[in-house]
Amino acid sequence: MRIWSKDPILSIVDNLFIKHRSPIFLGYLWNFGVFSFLCLFIQIFTGLFLAMHYIPDTNQAFDSVEHIMRDVNNGWFLRYTHANGASFFFIAVYIHMFRGLYYGSFTNPRQGVWYVGSLILFLMIVTAFMGYVLPWGQMSYWAATVITNMLSALPIVGKSLVTWVWGGYSVGGPTLTRFYALHFLMPMILVVLVFYHIYLLHKSGSSNPIGVEAGMDDKPFYPYYIAKDIFAIILFFIPFAIMVFFYPNTLGHSYNYVPANPLVTPSHIVPEWYFLPFYAILRSIPDKVLGVVAMGFSIVSLAMVPAVQKPNIRSMEFRPISRLFYWWFLHCCLVLGWIGSQLAKYPYVEIGQVATFLYFFYFWVLMPVVIFFENNYGRKNRHRRLLSYTEFGRRK
Repeated sequence: MRIWSKDPILSIVDNLFIKHRSPIFLGYLWNFGVFSFLCLFIQIFTGLFLAMHYIPDTNQAFDSVEHIMRDVNNGWFLRYTHANGASFFFIAVYIHMFRGLYYGSFTNPRQGVWYVGSLILFLMIVTAFMGYVLPWGQMSYWAATVITNMLSALPIVGKSLVTWVWGGYSVGGPTLTRFYALHFLMPMILVVLVFYHIYLLHKSGSSNPIGVEAGMDDKPFYPYYIAKDIFAIILFFIPFAIMVFFYPNTLGHSYNYVPANPLVTPSHIVPEWYFLPFYAILRSIPDKVLGVVAMGFSIVSLAMVPAVQKPNIRSMEFRPISRLFYWWFLHCCLVLGWIGSQLAKYPYVEIGQVATFLYFFYFWVLMPVVIFFENNYGRKNRHRRLLSYTEFGRRK
């Protein structure tokens, strides 16, 4: 024990992962935070080896990816693991955040955990977009052209910023080099934020799924939750391995197996599936500037949940009205993802506009009103029960 207490690093590990106590009611939904950390490690590890063979040049980028797939020993495995790992990373993070919304993991004293997690999500989106451009296929090139052009919507500095990002007056070699450098750098920033996220989580403690702070009903992280996490990781690798070995291109786009050609525009430009809800919000606003603002505000709305929603009862298990609208909101997000993959025409544009309105309506109007009603209605009910118990005691 002297070694653990004297060494500062081992002492931190001891406090965060061994002595740390967690509620006894944590289910497997709480493992998606572990899955997210695991996916980040997989992305960094595979990306490091891919970077050894990738060439960030417009004339050689596509061929270097094909070289990795065909000539490098186990290169196909590294590339498919990296590509599908990004999808599983977003799946784990999205489920992790939706679980946090349902069980009120953003409430006091865990607001900081939620804010840092929202920043991690934003940097993940930026990092994944840059990585999507690197294969330099048709969809990569045109997605880069469309998305980076959105920066021109910013007043005054917009056009200059687009030129700086491109490194010229169109998407080309300088753009690819900059995206490659930033895609290699951003995961390092993500690692720092993830460890800070974990530190804040262990400092305030994991939220209790029953919605109360039950200080007596907890147990040490080791060995109980360590064993549970190891078992869950084994289960996580089963669908991950099936996707990599048997269906590696299911979540990708066939156009990205065609070299980038600035003279040929694809009939339908779509980003990766995990960008589709935000892409649908962007397309739902006719004005370019307002569309960019709405897309950015969609992430801000998610990040500002602790400041807007302050329920007295944390978990939606005991708030049936909030629970009803929560599942309604989840379906709204799925509709946005579906709309983002469709052509920008009737009736998809109209459906996307309605879903976009409902998305913001949920965060800024619906839930604050519902929570205000539940807080006050619950307080009145508790007061009535207290009076009834007092009256019963007097009669007795």
